[in-house]
Amino acid sequence: MPDDTLAVVLAGVIMLALNAYALLGGADFGGGVWDLLASGPRRQRQRDLIAHAIAPIWEANHVWLILAVVLLFTCFPAAFARIAIVLHIPLSLVLVGIVLRGSAFTFRSYDSRRDAVQRRWGAVFSGASIITPLLLGTAVGALATGRLRPPAGSFASGFIRPWATPFTLATGCLALALFAFLAAVYLTVEAGDDRELADDFRRRAVGAAATAVVIAAGALLMARRGAPMMHAGLTASRWALPLHAGAAAALAGTIGALLVRRFGVARVGAAAFVSLVIWGWAVAQFPLLVPPDLSVMNAAAPATTLRFVALGLVAGAVVLVPSLFYLFRIFKTSG
Repeated sequence: MPDDTLAVVLAGVIMLALNAYALLGGADFGGGVWDLLASGPRRQRQRDLIAHAIAPIWEANHVWLILAVVLLFTCFPAAFARIAIVLHIPLSLVLVGIVLRGSAFTFRSYDSRRDAVQRRWGAVFSGASIITPLLLGTAVGALATGRLRPPAGSFASGFIRPWATPFTLATGCLALALFAFLAAVYLTVEAGDDRELADDFRRRAVGAAATAVVIAAGALLMARRGAPMMHAGLTASRWALPLHAGAAAALAGTIGALLVRRFGVARVGAAAFVSLVIWGWAVAQFPLLVPPDLSVMNAAAPATTLRFVALGLVAGAVVLVPSLFYLFRIFKTSG
């Protein structure tokens, strides 16, 4: 396989890992949103369902983020260095949020059952579940702007302004809305025969979908000035119309399935919709990893490194994929 082709394949694997993390880990973050917003006479039952859905596999979902980071560091070190340096503030806060969220979830499960203790850990869990995807989405938006250059000038111009813009904050809100949407749809399935709980999360899923559409439209408008390359890719390229049509069809199918209580179908549709949004970003930016100057080809590690990584991926997949399949089969098919 030619070296440039191998670099593109490995960049594609990074995107697949990020896609998997959004669909699995992102839904866990969304569960924290609904934990905070639990309300009504079934508030405690809603929180219990969220905890039941997250508990068996939530730590395993981080393997996809770890895989993406390791591949970026190893295969595209120049891009990793630029991202890690310029975006070190939001990315460091993301790591803190992941740790706080996991710790709070564990302590809430095993600490005292007194209301005050539960509220304290619940607040940390929910707060971290909201802030972390906001910052992740903000970092993705910062990449799309094309303003991640080697730091120069003041601290603010080098390390804050590249990610603290209206457009990047809009992409952060979009990530949060998409994760909340995924979680609500997944929880309709997790509710099983409990029709009341399923209806609670069905309504939340529809509301989150409407919110995500509004935010996405606003972010696209902001991209005209905030991320012109991304705006051009999402509006003027030859694949823009098929992409938007596919995402719209997936979302419409999801809403329709929710309305007729076909929750398994809705889960597939929701995953397809969010995946199309993610790949829209990737394709609009391709072949650039860090616009405007670091591409998949010129940021790639030496060919020997890429080949060894590819071999390691194949060997690792032999262990990882069956293990994850078995994990989900044990904990997610027994109801």
